[in-house]
Amino acid sequence: MNFLLDHDVPERVAEVLLVEGHSVVRLREALSVEARDPEVLAHARRHRMILVTCNRDDFLPLAAAQPNPGLIVLIRRPSRLAECAAILRLLRRAGESGLAGNINFA
Repeated sequence: MNFLLDHDVPERVAEVLLVEGHSVVRLREALSVEARDPEVLAHARRHRMILVTCNRDDFLPLAAAQPNPGLIVLIRRPSRLAECAAILRLLRRAGESGLAGNINFA
């Protein structure tokens, strides 16, 4: 799967996704640090990438109001290990077809 990771997603999540064989682009590698949230979602849509973010307040309304490539809202947990485990559980449970075009929480 192809993922675009927002600035607020821990680096450890990117590392785990890469080890699992997924394609990962960090937002800072794709867009300016000043890029606004609608631009980030549009970039993910254009490049068919599932957006991973911890910023539920801004991205949930955006993703609900327009077609989206898939959105994973990563819920902050007491440890990075718990965050990584949650996203891996979601990927295994939902698969690419369950993530594409949907809003999911991990």
